[in-house]
Amino acid sequence: MKDGESGNRLGSYLRARRELVSPAQAGLPSGGNRRVPGLRREEVALLAGISPDYYLRLERGRDKNPSPQVLEALARVLQLDDIERTYLLSLVAARPRTPRRTRPEHVPARVHELLAHLQIPAFVEGRAFDVLAANPMAVALSPRLRPGQNRLRSLFLDPEEQAFHQDWATAAVDFIATLRTTIGDDTENPRFVELVGELALSSQRFRALWARHDVRTLSGGTTTVYHPVVGELRLHRDKLPIEDVILVVYYPDRDSDSDEKLRLLAALSHSEPAGTGHDRPGPQ
Repeated sequence: MKDGESGNRLGSYLRARRELVSPAQAGLPSGGNRRVPGLRREEVALLAGISPDYYLRLERGRDKNPSPQVLEALARVLQLDDIERTYLLSLVAARPRTPRRTRPEHVPARVHELLAHLQIPAFVEGRAFDVLAANPMAVALSPRLRPGQNRLRSLFLDPEEQAFHQDWATAAVDFIATLRTTIGDDTENPRFVELVGELALSSQRFRALWARHDVRTLSGGTTTVYHPVVGELRLHRDKLPIEDVILVVYYPDRDSDSDEKLRLLAALSHSEPAGTGHDRPGPQ
């Protein structure tokens, strides 16, 4: 990737995560003149039961094959959750690195039919959050859900999208962490390189969050958004994998205030063009 982590992904991840753990969280005294955020290298080594020199070699990429026991100890010291621990282990998993064939993301014809029948906001996204197809209700909910848009770019560069999310700060963290998980070891994928490079140049907030190396999955959940016409909407979100793409649906609780507002939004947008269009993936 643009930040150089493809050559030393393990070291980049270890450094980013230790900077997020305070001495107090690790059970260490927090006094003294600390020149680095989080834990020092020697503190991580001490708590993990390895030598400071060996840990330094790990961070600097001089040793890329630590044992599972060492990785488990580091995961404990860095207070990684299950997803983060799995990600850490994957950084040194022994497997051949062969170039991946990049192919355009395709929305199956049956999914276009499904979108046309759904009466709730629904759209299809690719691995890099490119909107590949959408039904009229999705576009009525947010114009940034039109095919050809990129949800991550909109989230960081479009003020209207930022106002749309009631908790934009959390959404920003979740989207970036999900992208990192999705990228995995596919760090040379042209679409990922292009998107990360563009946002790193354009958004200081993106750069700061990207440097944290957060990883997580963004699937089901509940979110609150603000629509400029119907106001606040509390919607559930589900993400359903279909072949190489993801179907995303938003829906309210039945007979809730948000349900009524969504029906109003449907009525207001009923006379507008359908907007499902054809496959229009983002740049590949």
